[in-house]
Amino acid sequence: MATIDSFNYGVPAESDFGYSQAIKSGELIHVSGQLSFDEAGEFLYAGDFAAQLKQTYVNMDRVLNHYGATRNQIVSQTLYLVNLQQHAAPTMEGNLKYFGGHRPASTVVGITELTMPGQLIEISFIIDTKLPA
Repeated sequence: MATIDSFNYGVPAESDFGYSQAIKSGELIHVSGQLSFDEAGEFLYAGDFAAQLKQTYVNMDRVLNHYGATRNQIVSQTLYLVNLQQHAAPTMEGNLKYFGGHRPASTVVGITELTMPGQLIEISFIIDTKLPA
């Protein structure tokens, strides 16, 4: 029987919006869109794409660390980008650096805006804990 384990940072947005950062069900972990916020839940780097991308990867690693997982266990990701054409190249570079030789399934979606004013990127992903770390 599968069990559900949810993970939260304890930031106000989780209770305000009614969501968890991640839900583990069986061997899969579904991770809500990560963005550039600090440990207190404050949004960082409004309008600065490079800084937001870097902090988003830091937050992705926080989720991975909580579950004892690695980047190599990410099987799928969806990236939401404001100004897709402007941010496509730095996103590709950041993705290659973050994953190294690992290649998860990926979808990139260009959108007009995200939740936070000045937010330019958000990344959701799925982890399969059965894969080798």
